[in-house]
Amino acid sequence: MIARPLRILVWNEGVHEQVDEHVRVLYPDGIGGTVAAALRRLLPEAQVREALLDDPDQGITDEVLADTDVLLWWGHIAHDRVSTEVVNRVQQAVLGGMGFVPLHSAHFSKPFIALMGTSCSLAWRDAGERELVWTVDPGHPIAAGVPSPIVIEQQEMYGEHFDIPAPDELVFVSAFAGGEVFRSGAAFHRGRGRIFYFSPGDQAYPVYHHPDVQRVLANAAEWAAPAARRAVPEVTNPAVGWFLPEGGRSRR
Repeated sequence: MIARPLRILVWNEGVHEQVDEHVRVLYPDGIGGTVAAALRRLLPEAQVREALLDDPDQGITDEVLADTDVLLWWGHIAHDRVSTEVVNRVQQAVLGGMGFVPLHSAHFSKPFIALMGTSCSLAWRDAGERELVWTVDPGHPIAAGVPSPIVIEQQEMYGEHFDIPAPDELVFVSAFAGGEVFRSGAAFHRGRGRIFYFSPGDQAYPVYHHPDVQRVLANAAEWAAPAARRAVPEVTNPAVGWFLPEGGRSRR
């Protein structure tokens, strides 16, 4: 863990809060504001900031990311509005060592798809069903202090097949009242960076007020933080002369 205080940025597209009264009632401070408040309480030494899609440069500049150790990302109905420049900035920052924690519908966010290299599609059904989030790797730092299962009384169902690469570490698997299962807590390593996708958190339900969900997010932020100084990813060509004859020229 780096010596300075953990620097967390919570990014929220912030669209549902503008158009849906139900979401405004559930999250009067916004989804991002609720997540940020939980992180400030659970990680009192951390520096937690917020950003929105409607901010200048969509809240994501090179300068902002240079001052960020872990980026949490919530998006749903405005994925298409996220610019290519922002996607490239986030991807390069993760490859250089920044932690990335996409939440719920951020499985379809452009940065997550770019980092996974797959469609990231899944099965879903929104019937307000009970979700049981089972810990399948109890020794993982993200599972510390988390009961198994986490019981979420109402939630949108996410089910398999989830089109992602095989996780480097699978921490949680969810089961739903309809019988579906889902890899709901999956960890990946990309370049120097760590990624943790966590699915509970549909905007129509008060999931981010759930204390166990909040504990997972705090644990994930600590786990995803870079252990050393971040670096800019370099693309270099290897010195090939050593295995080619005649001073590096291939024979024909």
